[in-house]
Amino acid sequence: MTQDNVTVQLMDTTLRDGEQTQAVSFSPAEKVSLAKALLQRLKIDRIEVASARVSEGEKVAVAQLNKWATKEGLVDRIEVLGFVDHTLSVDWITDTGGKVLNLLAKGSLKHCSEQLKKSLDEHITDVKQTIDYALSKGLKVNIYLEDWSNGYKDSPEYVYEMLEKLSDAGITHFMLPDTLGVMSPDEVFASLSDMVTRFPTLKFDFHPHNDYGLATANAMFAVKAGVSSIHCTMNCLGERAGNASLTEVAVVLQDKLGKKVNIDESEIHNLSKLVENFSGKRIADNTPIVGADVFTQTSGIHADGDKKGGLYISALTPERFARSRSYALGKMSGKASLAKNLEEMDIDLDAEQQKKLLKRIVQLGDQKATITADDLPFIIADLLERNDFNNVELLNCSINSGLDLESTVSIRVRVNDKIHKASGSGNGGFDAFIKAMKKILNEHDFVFPELVDFELRIPPGGQTSALTECSVTWEDDGEQFTTRGVNTNQVIAGIGATLRMINLRLQDK
Repeated sequence: MTQDNVTVQLMDTTLRDGEQTQAVSFSPAEKVSLAKALLQRLKIDRIEVASARVSEGEKVAVAQLNKWATKEGLVDRIEVLGFVDHTLSVDWITDTGGKVLNLLAKGSLKHCSEQLKKSLDEHITDVKQTIDYALSKGLKVNIYLEDWSNGYKDSPEYVYEMLEKLSDAGITHFMLPDTLGVMSPDEVFASLSDMVTRFPTLKFDFHPHNDYGLATANAMFAVKAGVSSIHCTMNCLGERAGNASLTEVAVVLQDKLGKKVNIDESEIHNLSKLVENFSGKRIADNTPIVGADVFTQTSGIHADGDKKGGLYISALTPERFARSRSYALGKMSGKASLAKNLEEMDIDLDAEQQKKLLKRIVQLGDQKATITADDLPFIIADLLERNDFNNVELLNCSINSGLDLESTVSIRVRVNDKIHKASGSGNGGFDAFIKAMKKILNEHDFVFPELVDFELRIPPGGQTSALTECSVTWEDDGEQFTTRGVNTNQVIAGIGATLRMINLRLQDK
């Protein structure tokens, strides 16, 4: 049976299950902002935003969100986890203007008998009581079978009987979680194929966790088995090792199974960064699709292959996700990598100049230096003794810092042909330098871009005398760029990166 072109629903639970990540708690404003972005920008099918009765702040956030969603016609796509407590969860949801209850029931005999101390029939009675009340209040009801993966393995008859007794209870989605992330793709396919075949009239969701690093693969095999909805989170947030990555699942289902998903891929990277900022959990640079380095070719051989016919380009093109490809500079660089960067920056060098430049880049790469495209003009200027990017030069800098004292700095700077002197004080030497530099550059109508990130690194070896590499990310008119400074003094390294930024911006003018 082919399932090509079948649309698979994606339900994002970043704001509920993802919030169970250690040290992650979204404020009401952050929760509302993320929910709006998921529904309107990413165009996700459904979102699960909270657990009922958790806190007053949670209730305020859900109420604000539902008020907005009602006006936008999206409130039916917002879901809240509730409990088998008859009226309490239902009333909490209806008080917020919600329309969908995701009821948490026990999907394994062990959970039912040992945690609840009840028989299946007793539990079903309680579950139906809550469902009936929810339906009477106009809510749509979905049901989680908590610990279903272990329940299916250890007590399948319990699972079958539970579904049979709930099949006519008015439930829309039966949601089957791999609560502890214990399943393999083969186990997912076998068990869900059985569920879909045994209960053909029921609509099943699969809710994977990533404890074995198999969540994306398990989601893929769940869809192969006939499941029509998958639960995910942005950036793989979630308890322990997290949930399935929405980004990975969406792309894999389309590219590997030929399914349709209702999301706007061009917004994936933006949403990932938003979740990263609000959660405080940074993703790895090599995270598929959304990582900082995943569309960077490091090997010169790859750059050469791309130049000669796109030999190292796959369906995962950066343009698909509103990103761009780059070619790293370092000891692995070849002529093609350098040529790609020079072409991007519209810099024209003859063959001999390129040869000298490549040699210098490889030398820096041997020192583990990270070379960015923004460094290229400075390396070129230094190598070829050009002054095009030397509009500002630090002639002298004295920094004083002390315990419980503000840091002070005195600088002498050349801007074009004019020498300036200035001083500043601040919370540390770098802050004091910035304030002094702003006094000088105010005369030249220079507006500092926003500082987005400041990162210090020491090369391998860990010696106290080692060079410090400072990478500073700036944002100007919505565009982010990074400059680098290297010095044994950490503050001076940051000052070097700042001077490079100033020179770049003055050169652009």
